[in-house]
Amino acid sequence: MIDVKGKWALITGASRGIGYLSALFMAKQGCNLVIHSRSMEHSQKVVDEVKALGVQAYAVAAELSELDQVATMLAEVDKLGVQIDIVLNNAGLQIAYRTEFYNTPMSDYLVSYKINTMAPAMICYHFLPMMQKRGFGRIVNTTSGIRLEPEQAGYSASKAALDKITIDLGSKLNGSDVMINLADPGWCRTDLGGPKAPNSPESAIPGVLVGAFANDKKCGRIFSAQDYAGMSLADAVAKAESVAAPY
Repeated sequence: MIDVKGKWALITGASRGIGYLSALFMAKQGCNLVIHSRSMEHSQKVVDEVKALGVQAYAVAAELSELDQVATMLAEVDKLGVQIDIVLNNAGLQIAYRTEFYNTPMSDYLVSYKINTMAPAMICYHFLPMMQKRGFGRIVNTTSGIRLEPEQAGYSASKAALDKITIDLGSKLNGSDVMINLADPGWCRTDLGGPKAPNSPESAIPGVLVGAFANDKKCGRIFSAQDYAGMSLADAVAKAESVAAPY
């Protein structure tokens, strides 16, 4: 298990829900943070909170459906002069639940792919070359276990595409100290999951983060966070490291 104390992590969608809990958890491990949300006001609130835990932190903002804003945000992160060691692509959008799924508008796919697939892909493509040059990096992309539900086609298809991107990139990185993996939080009571979800947001910690701490040089795995609920970080990471890569 790696020690993240003094390292820098970029967390998207960190102003609430699982992203917010992840930011607090990483800060408690001594990890410095770049906090993203859709507004600087919301990002700054989390920055102030994690700084109180003794780490350094910066705020950035971007609407991930606007890819120009994503590019601008990445340029702003570069200008901070910090080395991003860890990326947690947590932000996502569940566009709609379509009971009449044969009437699903194509806009569901367009918006979902921009936020859930294209924005995280841009972030991966931006930081991976720098991580490879330094010989270290961790990226965790948040996926979903939703399947066999055409009612949520835009969301689930965009996450399946992110899975494909992650696994394919991982095939080029497997065996190195630059690792890219996936985390499935499970159905949690967040703004995205809704109030009827069976799991609390807290139950996704530390499971959504094990890919950031793993040190086994394996990529392309999906870590189901609920399998690690209630475990210590060390035990959760040890369990995650026993999961085989799909190559």
